[in-house]
Amino acid sequence: MPIKWVLHWQPNAGTTVNTQILTEVSQCVESINGVKEGRWKATLSFYKPMLRVEQANALEFPRDFLGISLQEQPSKYYFVIRGQRLILEAESSIQTIMEKLQSYKTRVALNFEGFQYQLGDFQLRVGKVVPIHSESLRGIVMEMEYLPISSWEKSHQIVGEFFDIWQEALAKRSLPGHFVHIEPIFSEFGLSDQYTSQHTAVQYASIMAQMIATAQSAQAVRN
Repeated sequence: MPIKWVLHWQPNAGTTVNTQILTEVSQCVESINGVKEGRWKATLSFYKPMLRVEQANALEFPRDFLGISLQEQPSKYYFVIRGQRLILEAESSIQTIMEKLQSYKTRVALNFEGFQYQLGDFQLRVGKVVPIHSESLRGIVMEMEYLPISSWEKSHQIVGEFFDIWQEALAKRSLPGHFVHIEPIFSEFGLSDQYTSQHTAVQYASIMAQMIATAQSAQAVRN
């Protein structure tokens, strides 16, 4: 499958994300001839273990346990445990099984949703990060997908060059922040150079960790 970079918006110090930035980013995609093709959505859930009395030692259970559903694979569900560098692909019905077993409970669930654009050999998806059942904006994400190549290594230079062009176009709007690409070491998760949806899930887990760290540091500065 085509490779993609998952990017997140890093606000400048002392600023926060807002809907105006999201609007400007979308307009910037259209200004470089991106053609809007429709909506896209992904969902990410943080899970916490449901401990019984005899399981009092919470240290035995992973804390950063994420579940991710991707629009490109509606019948699949992806679990990522970053601490142990584990990625697991399951059938989407696993969510119902987990609810019945009551072994883990959803702590926080977030939607990534927005629009998809076609730009030559690239597909760009720009969207907001919002809690389910809320419109409170928590972040902005962007998927940058290069359609002709499925090798992470071989695609790296051309996607990197496109990213630079995109950053230059966005810089002209003088927005209070920029998009950041954090590249996980996929081999640590047992993933090969050939791109899969598991690579996408690992990237989402990585940007969530970064977004949480950014929010916490901003909170610490305010306090």
